Amino acid sequence: MEHVTEGFIPVTGGKVWYRITGDGLGVPLLVLHGGPGGKSSDKDPLRNIGSERPVIQYDQLGCGNSDRPTDLPLWTVERYVEELAQVREALGLEEVHILGHSWGTMLASSYLLTKPKGVKSIIFSGPALNSRMWERDQRNYLKQFPQDMQDIIEHHEREKTTEAKEYQEAMYTFYKRHVCRLDPWPKEMVEEFEKMNQQVYNYMWGASEFTVTGTLQDFDVTERLVEIDLPALFTCGRYDEATPTTTEYYASLMPGAEFHIFENCSHTPGEEDPEAYEKKIRGFLNRQEEVKEERNMPLHTESE
Repeated sequence: MEHVTEGFIPVTGGKVWYRITGDGLGVPLLVLHGGPGGKSSDKDPLRNIGSERPVIQYDQLGCGNSDRPTDLPLWTVERYVEELAQVREALGLEEVHILGHSWGTMLASSYLLTKPKGVKSIIFSGPALNSRMWERDQRNYLKQFPQDMQDIIEHHEREKTTEAKEYQEAMYTFYKRHVCRLDPWPKEMVEEFEKMNQQVYNYMWGASEFTVTGTLQDFDVTERLVEIDLPALFTCGRYDEATPTTTEYYASLMPGAEFHIFENCSHTPGEEDPEAYEKKIRGFLNRQEEVKEERNMPLHTESE
């Protein structure tokens, strides 16, 4: 394993845990995990890129190894954007590539719209850039499941009894098709779900993927993506909650953005096909720096 550094950073509301893997000479990659309420992955294949560039993960406030305050006013996009800026400053990340996954793409896009300096590229992995489109896509997927499963989900969401065992089982059936298609799920994936901060998820999103009722219910940056003038890569799995159709639509809103589908994957290609995921991200990042080097090369003139 590459050289690893861990620590804590004071941010608004508490302290957040971070880990830096590798000490390569390339521009660092900063990874924003999903959720809201999720955590960084110890098995993230992107950590293998550390020989080329430092890979920085951090658990957002309320998540994983970070402090878990219970003050509801802390769970806003604006505070998480502020936290991201504080993490960058504390770690001295003057130049950085950013990768957001799932809710992390909401955070990344919101941060980039503040026009921070020094960001070299952005990767939207399994993007959720419009809450209502995400909700619509999940409901369309749900229609492909047996009617009794649809009824269970609808009943418990209506009655606000989503803690019920049969509801949780129905959700797991959905997740096995559209979140992670490995069978059985890797141990760490199960642990990530168990350690999810449900207070943060419920407050910001809602009871489930199908029903957005929280503070993110009107989140939509689609009309502003054109303002993010950076090299961009949009990725999703073939069976992703972030559907290929919607992800390609987002990519079309950013001139010059690249779009890639991981076949046989759903929402967690880093778990489902780690080699393909690492290769795609590594290649994109390296190309951005090759372009930069080409721009900085002196112009050659023909000798007289």
